[in-house]
Amino acid sequence: MRLSVELTPALEAQLAAVAARLNVSAEDLAAAALRDLLTQREADFQAAAGRVLAKNRELYQRLA
Repeated sequence: MRLSVELTPALEAQLAAVAARLNVSAEDLAAAALRDLLTQREADFQAAAGRVLAKNRELYQRLA
């Protein structure tokens, strides 16, 4: 999938600077950042759901 995003000049400069420091293209850096954002949210949700289920396991068993 191709995606076009309009950045402010300041954000474009930041992206280019970080990409240059990491020796990757700005496009690859933006794609990696988007992947990290999307997968981290899912991982955070799964971790939180696991904590809630574990914490309330006994209550759920009594209510069942």
